[in-house]
Amino acid sequence: MTERRFDDRVAVITGSGRGLGFAYASLLAGKGAKVVINDNGSALDGSGNDTSVAQQAVDRIKAMGGEAIACTDSVATPEGGKAIVEAALDTWGRIDVLIHNAGNTRFDPLAEITYEAFRSLVDVHMLGAFNVVRQAFPAMVKAGYGRVVLTGSIGGIYTMPQTVHYAMSKASMIGLNNAISVEGNEHGVKSNMILPGAVTRMSEGIDVSQFPPMDPALVAPMVGYLAHEDCAVSAEIYAAVAGRIDLG
Repeated sequence: MTERRFDDRVAVITGSGRGLGFAYASLLAGKGAKVVINDNGSALDGSGNDTSVAQQAVDRIKAMGGEAIACTDSVATPEGGKAIVEAALDTWGRIDVLIHNAGNTRFDPLAEITYEAFRSLVDVHMLGAFNVVRQAFPAMVKAGYGRVVLTGSIGGIYTMPQTVHYAMSKASMIGLNNAISVEGNEHGVKSNMILPGAVTRMSEGIDVSQFPPMDPALVAPMVGYLAHEDCAVSAEIYAAVAGRIDLG
């Protein structure tokens, strides 16, 4: 089987300092991609920041022989989205792959949730996706090529208590995925969604003792395919959990 590589491709991966995002970045960089590691190092609920998280991820990729730069801007604002995409364009003159993985989490009862708590997740998951797509899409259209991978969640379909902000944000990725696919079709731009299942720091508070092996590296190959030029599909949704892939 011929190895699928990303030589000369430039990938922007949000939330890639740790967990699933870093697994994606490591895979693509290991196969020749130049990678923008975007991560503001925030806490699980999105508060605070730690600029060392992105740089440490870059250092790890470079130690493996890959090429990467750090960007610590937040996806939660239009200005941040612009800065993230411009990091790729200013450094390498192109953006071929955009993977929106950045996310945060918190639990708030529907009957008690404040507007601020609601927006704290919506701004990162939903508006964050739009903010980076809005900046990357024109560059991809101009180049006549692009691959977008959006991160949804089973929690956006079936959900669980106290996660209205997360559920709504993740469900919204379906509409964005379809919009990119429809408008990008004639320009060589494809978009697909991943519904990942992995044990990361966002699993905090969940009993994972009975889970099968769910390392982020088991999700990365599916994301790698969706980000590759050989990807033959668009507007699809794939669940990737514990090494198993299912069409959503």
